[in-house]
Amino acid sequence: MNFHEELKKRTEWTEDVIREFLPKEEGYQKEVMEAMNYSLLAGGKRLRPLMMYETYRMFGGEGDVIRPFMAAMEMIHTYSLVHDDLPAMDNDEYRRGKLTTHAKYGHAMGILAGDALLNYAFETAVSAFDCGTDPAKTAKAVQILAGKAGIYGMIGGQVVDVQASGHAVSEDQLDFIYRLKTSALLEASMMVGAVLAGASEEELGIVEQTARDVGVAFQIRDDILDVTGTLESIGKPVHSDDKNEKTTYVTLKGLEQASRDVEELSARALENLASLPYKNEFLTELIKSLVYREK
Repeated sequence: MNFHEELKKRTEWTEDVIREFLPKEEGYQKEVMEAMNYSLLAGGKRLRPLMMYETYRMFGGEGDVIRPFMAAMEMIHTYSLVHDDLPAMDNDEYRRGKLTTHAKYGHAMGILAGDALLNYAFETAVSAFDCGTDPAKTAKAVQILAGKAGIYGMIGGQVVDVQASGHAVSEDQLDFIYRLKTSALLEASMMVGAVLAGASEEELGIVEQTARDVGVAFQIRDDILDVTGTLESIGKPVHSDDKNEKTTYVTLKGLEQASRDVEELSARALENLASLPYKNEFLTELIKSLVYREK
């Protein structure tokens, strides 16, 4: 298997799935649909829906029930970025080399586009009940998606992250932020795929821990790139953490320790993944690529 060729092919397929569920740009409120679609189509790795699908395949999942969940996940992730870029948050004007949503459409429409993406994500997810598959599995998947995106997941991590800006943060607090702000949606992605394919509770726990380790490693790698990368290479402003006076893993532990911990976390994630009775070579290689990425 040529991983990079497969990644390109599967990312393009994932992009097509997301496009299927885009809202039509029509009606008096069409500007918010335009802003939503601009945000969703501004690029990105599509790694969350891709990891969802590959986990679904690993557990033997077949059928279309996964597709609305893939789109919903990318909508939730995108809305979080739209709001994260706002002046009241990180105040970034570029992401992935393009104007952020509020920079292009104005602050008010940026807020509304984020709100709309979150709501539309759940409109999209619940359409999975029309796929004719096990409603109990679909309901469980919606429950996971909602919980991991909310105050006990991504939002909870974002709250503590905002409160910590400009203040000294302990290692425990930083771990909490990373586990919730970044890992929660990766956990949701893999867990939704596993649940829809019929994974057991024990297997679901292993999937959750695997995704958690990947998420923390991914965020630490992001901290490293904020120090070592460039706008051209990573597609967003560098040194933004310093600008916003945010404690990161690098400022707390230094580049060398941060790099070592990325190695340890990724090794543990891969070991857990390998302990499952099901295999997906592409998913294993995808996880490796995420934690050693250059952008």
